[in-house]
Amino acid sequence: MMNDFKRHNFKKLKIWKMGMELSRETLDLTDTFPTYEKYGLKSQMDRCSISIPSNIAEGSSRTNRSFSHFLDISLGSSFELQTQLLANHRKYLSDENCEIFEIKIEEFQRATMVFQNMLNKD
Repeated sequence: MMNDFKRHNFKKLKIWKMGMELSRETLDLTDTFPTYEKYGLKSQMDRCSISIPSNIAEGSSRTNRSFSHFLDISLGSSFELQTQLLANHRKYLSDENCEIFEIKIEEFQRATMVFQNMLNKD
């Protein structure tokens, strides 16, 4: 029933804010990549980072069960982004920047899983 679920204001969700921050940082980082990566790693990282907060926003207007599915997609994108930090292997990122960025991704993943668990209890 429609009365059984409340819409979440995605702009107030901590996980959306964290996802937006990851997106901004990704876009800033990938802007420093060599131009020949424009349609390769840069494009891939940009798209999956933007997918993180986008899926939270899109899912926030749905039922909790449906929202949980969108959170799964958002989490998947964050794991994809984490994998793409192999840009560090090419020395596009410093070891220090890579480590800091990976910690932020993992913090997002933990927060999202906690939120998802709370959502699924309702």
